[in-house]
Amino acid sequence: MVRVPRLVVAAPASGSGKTTVTAGLMAAFAERGLDVSPHKVGPDYIDPGYHALAVSSAGGGRAPGGRAPGGGAGRPGRNLDAYLCGPDRIAPLFLHGAAGCDLALIEGVMGLFDGAAGQGELASTAQVAKVLRAPVVLVVDASSQSRSVAALVHGFASWDPEVRVAGVILNKVGSDRHEAMLREALEGAGVPVFGALRRMREVGTPSRHLGLVPVAERRTEATDAVAALATWVREGCDLDGLMALAGSAPPLSGPVWDPVAELGPAAAVAGGPRPEGRHPEGPRPVVAVAGGAAFTFSYAEHTELLTAAGAQVVPFDPLRDERLPEGVGGLVIGGGFPEVYAPELSANEPLRAEVAKLAATGAPIAAECAGLLYLARSLDGRPMCAVVDAEAHMSDRLTLGYREAVAISDTSLAAAGTRVRGHEFHRTTVEPGAGQTPAWGLVHPQRRTEGFAPGNVHASYLHVHWAAAPGVAARFVAGCVPATG
Repeated sequence: MVRVPRLVVAAPASGSGKTTVTAGLMAAFAERGLDVSPHKVGPDYIDPGYHALAVSSAGGGRAPGGRAPGGGAGRPGRNLDAYLCGPDRIAPLFLHGAAGCDLALIEGVMGLFDGAAGQGELASTAQVAKVLRAPVVLVVDASSQSRSVAALVHGFASWDPEVRVAGVILNKVGSDRHEAMLREALEGAGVPVFGALRRMREVGTPSRHLGLVPVAERRTEATDAVAALATWVREGCDLDGLMALAGSAPPLSGPVWDPVAELGPAAAVAGGPRPEGRHPEGPRPVVAVAGGAAFTFSYAEHTELLTAAGAQVVPFDPLRDERLPEGVGGLVIGGGFPEVYAPELSANEPLRAEVAKLAATGAPIAAECAGLLYLARSLDGRPMCAVVDAEAHMSDRLTLGYREAVAISDTSLAAAGTRVRGHEFHRTTVEPGAGQTPAWGLVHPQRRTEGFAPGNVHASYLHVHWAAAPGVAARFVAGCVPATG
């Protein structure tokens, strides 16, 4: 049994202020010297970047395992997605990420009970709260109501008796009188108020076509924004009361997710885990992982699985580095915003040539979404790596949703017949949408082929959480050329 003080921060609907309140809470608690473990329900990549910044810039975070995405010391933001990873993996992944923390804060997704379309509570914040047996604090946009807030909160608190809605934070409160009216109304709802936050000016968290601008693109401004949110929350919330509520969560039992254990025999086949301090029998294969401002979308568990499979993971920045890391034997290019940086990516001709040369050697390359665009012949008319025979363009249409897919043929990531769950999230298109050897065959919610798998390249719009399919990492590393020397 493991005791982890924890809270789920949820809301009745999107736009209520979950992200700003959660980031503010994380930073405010970290300022107190607490080791705060940040988590996000759903597949979102951007919010966890702000979470990691919040717990690191305030000085919190004593987690082993290095630096958070974006460069700050501390814990990375981690996702808890019951659709991508399955409900049974939520608690193990949570316990892995939250190990040794003083407080875990879990930001919800959409409205409390909203999940995968047509699949009941699957992937909802409510489902994750039930799996983790965590008390829920509801962030309510109170800007256009007074007494009606009690009916709203009562409805959410009573809808599912297995979900413990244990508190409310009132957001966008207009005045002292408005706050008094809201508190008076809620006295009869049986749900305590842990905060009343005034409407605040813009704090430097700008958005664009896929949500907030990632931390890696604007670190100084984002750090200032998180500091402002911490002050806002500290002045408007009962942090002691919230900490006591988090401590009321019961102990959790069951396994803790471990990348080495997940790989099992596959780790030995791929070269085996080599903990720091143990001399390896041979050189690790070097896996280069794209980062920097253009490629910010990644799940922390991917690097952990690659390392457990025997790889030496080396980050590089396609905006700045003109060469791939020395001895590279495989390349991973995740999601992000290459369309924003198309001129700079295109101008880095030496690196584009190196990527194309690596692909020609047969080294495995895994590219998701932004990575697919980078490997295309061009992006909005600007030359890219020309590894994939496709043209990429920005579009006015948002493609968003969960997908089920099957590997049609053997690729560097998956053997034919491997079934995965993933999600798409982009405002770009590629023409054609699939190559002669597609990366995946989508089977739900629609049937179509998708992506490209020429040679040992696997390039697709589909984001897959490797924790749900750890064999992906082992297969990829097994196909890498070991480093020489």
